Amino acid sequence: MADHNSYLRVNTTGEIPVSAFVPLSNLIAKHINPIPSIIYRLFQSVIDARTATHALFQQIVATKPDLEIEKSNVSHRCFIDALTEAFKALGGEEWASASKSETSNPDEEGLDEVSFTNKFSTLGIDRPSDGEEGEDVVEGESNSRPMRPAKNSTAKEKKGKRRKKAKGKTPAVKEANFDGIPLESYRIIEDENGFITDYLMAVYSLVKEWIELRHYVQGLWREVSYGGLNSAMIKQTESAIFVNFPGHESYETVMKTITRGDPEKAQGSFHMALHRMGPGAEAAEKVQEVDIDIKEHFLIHAYWDLLDFILDFQKTRSGKPTKRMLSEIRDWDPNFDLQRATKEQRIKWRRAYTINWLYDLVNVFSSIVVQRNTLKGQNWVLETVDWSVNGPWNQHRRLFGSNELAGDITSFAMQKEGTDVRQKILPHHVFQIQCIVDSLAVSRGWSVNSLKGHILNPPARGFRPRRDVDLFMDRQNERVGHGYCNAVDVLTQFFEKDAMMHGNPNRHQQQSELLKDFMDDFVNWLGESKYMYGLQTIPPSRFSNTNANGLWEYSPFLCGVGLVEALELAYGMNFLVWDRIPEPMCLIHLHNMLVQKGYIRQPIGLYATLQDLFPTAFFANGKVPISDFNGAFHAVVNETGSRRATFQRRGLNRTAARTAVDIHGLLDTNANRFFKQKSLLRIYHQAEWVPERIPDEDVSPVSALGMLRIGQTKKVVDPMTGKRVLEDTALIRRARSDGMSDETMIQMASLLQDRGTNQPLPEALLALLPEGYNTSPAPENKRGKGVFGGRELLDLLKLDIINDIFGERPLSSLNYVWVTARFMLLFHQIEDELKRLRNPSWVCAYEKEAVMMREKRASLTALALTGEDEECMRVIAEAFQSPRTGFMEHIYWEDLKSAAETRIKQSDSHLLASRGNQRLTRELDEKASDASG
Repeated sequence: MADHNSYLRVNTTGEIPVSAFVPLSNLIAKHINPIPSIIYRLFQSVIDARTATHALFQQIVATKPDLEIEKSNVSHRCFIDALTEAFKALGGEEWASASKSETSNPDEEGLDEVSFTNKFSTLGIDRPSDGEEGEDVVEGESNSRPMRPAKNSTAKEKKGKRRKKAKGKTPAVKEANFDGIPLESYRIIEDENGFITDYLMAVYSLVKEWIELRHYVQGLWREVSYGGLNSAMIKQTESAIFVNFPGHESYETVMKTITRGDPEKAQGSFHMALHRMGPGAEAAEKVQEVDIDIKEHFLIHAYWDLLDFILDFQKTRSGKPTKRMLSEIRDWDPNFDLQRATKEQRIKWRRAYTINWLYDLVNVFSSIVVQRNTLKGQNWVLETVDWSVNGPWNQHRRLFGSNELAGDITSFAMQKEGTDVRQKILPHHVFQIQCIVDSLAVSRGWSVNSLKGHILNPPARGFRPRRDVDLFMDRQNERVGHGYCNAVDVLTQFFEKDAMMHGNPNRHQQQSELLKDFMDDFVNWLGESKYMYGLQTIPPSRFSNTNANGLWEYSPFLCGVGLVEALELAYGMNFLVWDRIPEPMCLIHLHNMLVQKGYIRQPIGLYATLQDLFPTAFFANGKVPISDFNGAFHAVVNETGSRRATFQRRGLNRTAARTAVDIHGLLDTNANRFFKQKSLLRIYHQAEWVPERIPDEDVSPVSALGMLRIGQTKKVVDPMTGKRVLEDTALIRRARSDGMSDETMIQMASLLQDRGTNQPLPEALLALLPEGYNTSPAPENKRGKGVFGGRELLDLLKLDIINDIFGERPLSSLNYVWVTARFMLLFHQIEDELKRLRNPSWVCAYEKEAVMMREKRASLTALALTGEDEECMRVIAEAFQSPRTGFMEHIYWEDLKSAAETRIKQSDSHLLASRGNQRLTRELDEKASDASG
C-alpha cells in the first residue's frame, strides 16, 4: 500500500528523470492530439544543439584524449538518444516529414503558447552578490592562481562534484500545489555528468558568440562607426546562459572549462573552417580549415593583461606601477610600426598599452576620493568605497562613456594586496577590454581574423580618435553654429537679454546655470580631462611622454562611447530647457499658420522638420492644424496645463529628484510638460542596451526594431473580413494610427526579415511607407524567419543607430542649443520690427496689457494666431525667411551633408519615393542656396 501511495504522489518539483522521457511522451501522445508544432520545434532545436556540441567534444578527444570528456560524451550521447526517442514517440518524425513538404508560418501556430522567463534579472551580474558562492566546482577550476599555461606541473585538478540535495518527504496528492512552481523550474534530471555537459554547452555558446561579435566590432571600427551596443550583447548572452549556473559566471571559470585548465594544451583542439556550396551541390565543400589561436580568440591575452594590472595596482594602491611592471610598460610607443613587427612584438606592444591605459582610467576615476583623503584629510577606506554607477560618488563627473566598466575595474584594483578578484571578473569585462584595445589596434592597421590570423595594413591616414568629439565640442569656436560650447555661451546671453526685457533678472537663472554646469562637465571630462594638466596628489598620465591626454587620444572606443553619452544627455538637457521657455512652441505654431495661409510659400526646413519629428510635443494629439490656429495653440497648452497633469508632473519631478543618482535620472522627459519624446540613445540607455527590455511604447513603428517587433506579432484572422491581421498591441495600434495598414505592416516585416543585403523594397510598397522610413537595405538574416541574434541583431539595430546619429533623421545630432539661440534671435528680429512699426499687437502684448506682459512672446503669438493682424503676420513671415534656415544648419558633424548627398546619389531611384528622403533632399537644397544665419 505504501508503494502504491508513493506512486500516486504528484511531482511538485518539476524534475523529470531521463528514464521517464519515452514513457511520458507515449502517454502525452495518447491523450493530446494534435501536438503543438512549437513542441516539435523545441525538441528539434535541443536535439540539434546537443548533437552539435557532442560532435565538437568528440572532435576534441579525437585529437587530444581526455577521459573525463570521453565519459561525459558517453553520458551525453545517451541523453540525446533519449530525447530523440521521445521526439519519435510524440510523432516528431511524421511532423518533420510533413513540414518539409509544406510551407508553415510559425506565427500562425501559436508561438506564444509557450512562455519562457529569465530569472537572471534578480541575479545581478553587474553587482556580484555579497553572499557565499555556490559549492559546485567546475572541473579545472582552482582557487590558488590565475589561469596560466601549466609548466612542469603534475598536480591534477579536482573533479567536479554535484551539490547534494536534502532529502524530504514528498507531499501527498491532496497537498500538491503547482501555483508556486515557475515554468523555468521544470527540468530534466541527468546523471552526475549532466551538469558538466550543460555547462560545457553554455560556455561553448558564449565563446562562440564573443568570437563572432569581436570580428563584428572590429568591422565597426574599420567603418569608424561608434555605438553603445558593443558590450551589451555579451552581457545579454551572459544573462541567458548563466542563469542556471550560479557561481560559474566568471571569465576564469569559463576559460578553465573550455580549455581544460591549460590553454597551451587546448591549442589545436578548436578549428575554424570555410565551406563553399557550388551550384547544384547537395553538400558544402570544405575550402579551408585552420586551428583557432586559443589565446587570441578566447580573449585570454586581454584577461591576463587586465588581471596583471589589477594585481600590480593592489600592491601599492598609489596609482603608480611597481618597478617590475614599469620596466615592462614604460617605453610604449604609439607610433610603433606594427606591420614590420613580429607577432610576439605586437602582443607585447598591445599589453603595454592596455596596462598603461588602465592605470590612467583608474587614476582618473578614483581621483575624487583619493583627493578627499589627501587634500581634505578625510579617511575613505578605498577597498569599501562604492565605485559603481549607483554609488554616491557618481554625482561627481570624472568620465563620459565607460563609467560602469571604470567603476568595476576600480573596485577590483582598490582591494587590499592579495585579494582574489578572479571570480568577479566576468566575460563582459574582458570583452569590453578587448574592444577598447582593438579600437586602437584597428586604427593602427592591425586586426585579427579566425581564418587569416593577423591582418596588417598601413595606419588609417588622417584618423584621430577625438575627431567627432572635437566636432561636437568645438572648443576653439571654429565652426559657428555647430559646436556645443559656443552655443551655450550665446544662448545664455540671449537669456540675459530676455530676462531684462521681462524685468525679471532670475527669469532664466536656473536654465543658464544648468547649461553652464553641464558644459563645464563636457569641457573637463569629455575628450580631454583635468588629468592632462595634472591633478594634485594623482600620479601623472602614463602617456605623459607622448601625450598627457592619452586616456582619450589613444582610445577610439572611449571617444565613441563618451560621445554617445554626451549626445544623449545634450538631447535631454535641451528638452528640459525647451519645456520651460515659450519660444519653441510659439515659433512652430506661427510657422505652421503662415505656411497654411500662404505667407510662407515653401515650408522652412528647420521648423518644418521639427514639426514632423515632434508632432505630439507641439500639437494636441499630434494633429497639425489647418485652421483655427489660435484654438490649436491654446489646446496644446490646456491639454498639459490641467490640474491633474500639473500634479502628475510635480510627482514625477519629485520622484526623479529623490531617486536620481546622476544627471541621467534628473533628465527624465516623462516629467516634462510638452517635450516628452525620448531620443533613441536614451531609450537604449534606459534598457541597458538590451533591445528586449525596450517597451513597445518607446519603439517607433518605422524603425528597424519596430519592424522586427511587428514581424514577431502574432497574426490572427479578422472574424468580420476573414483576412489575416496583426494581434492588437500598443505598437500595432500606434502604427495603424500613423496610417499603416495591417497588410502593409505584414509585407514590410516579412521583407525586413527575409530579404538579403542587396534587395531593395519594391516600388509598390515604398509608396505606402509613412514619412521617415529608412529604406536602407536590411542585414541578411541567416537564422530563419523572424529570428535575429548576435551580429545579425546588431546589424539590424545599427540601421536605427546610424539613422539617429548620422542618417536621414539625425535627431541626436542636432545642436538643439544653437537652435534655441536661433529661436531667441528670430524673436528679437520680430520684436524690433514690430516695435519700430508700433504694431498694435506688439503694443498690447509688450506695453499695454499687464497680464499679457508676464509672458510677452506667448501673448504676441496668441494674438498673431487669430489671423486678424495682417501687418503682424507679414512681419513675422519676413523674419522667418531672413534668412531661411535648414535643419542641417546646426548638425554637429561637418560632413553629414556631403555624406547624406552621397548616399542619395549612390542609391537607386526608388529611395526617393520615401517622403523622408524627399524632405532630406529639400533640406540639402535649402542649405546650399540659403545664406547662413
